[in-house]
Amino acid sequence: MERKKNLVQWLALLGVAGTIFYFLHVILGKANYPGYNPLAQAVSDLTAATAPSREIASAYSTVYAFFTVAACTLLCVFYQGKVNKVFRLGIYLFAVMEWTSAVGYTLFPLSASGYAGSFQDIMHMVVTAIVVLLSIASMILITVGCFQSRVHKLFGIFTIAVLGIMALGSITTGIVPVGYFGVAERLSVYSVVIYSAALSLFTYRYPVQYPKAI
Repeated sequence: MERKKNLVQWLALLGVAGTIFYFLHVILGKANYPGYNPLAQAVSDLTAATAPSREIASAYSTVYAFFTVAACTLLCVFYQGKVNKVFRLGIYLFAVMEWTSAVGYTLFPLSASGYAGSFQDIMHMVVTAIVVLLSIASMILITVGCFQSRVHKLFGIFTIAVLGIMALGSITTGIVPVGYFGVAERLSVYSVVIYSAALSLFTYRYPVQYPKAI
């Protein structure tokens, strides 16, 4: 019989709460940005320094970042001695990615909607590149770790699907017509945001009787 959830498993659900706040920042940001076109514009435009939606969108995105970073840090604690070393390394890299995203985008929001070419914009793109690379690396390791385990293969398949969608979005941002840049960008961004919630739920549902890590 499965034991009761421990405190870390309950607190890991902060990742789900964070995802809710992320989409609130998108919805409320758009509502306070006259003329915003989600088909063509990036999500980052909502928190750009000159965006009319910056104040409200940044408030919700800050809560998202805090909850998600807290949840991913707790995942690193929870998975000590669980699953296997490859899976744990993937979790650690995913947590580093979330920290990089939270700190980097806070320090370097876009200077204006689109890309103005300022130092701030360049650093924003550098942060984006690091976040994408860490996301890919962490998901690959989590997938390999899941398939090494006898009981986590389903989550490994789910991770592959999310990784595929994220990669598709990253690739197509450079080739789609300008009027659909926002669609391609959202494939990449939303997949990572949703995956963080999925990791939190996976941790919450993790049965204590699973075999010990190797």
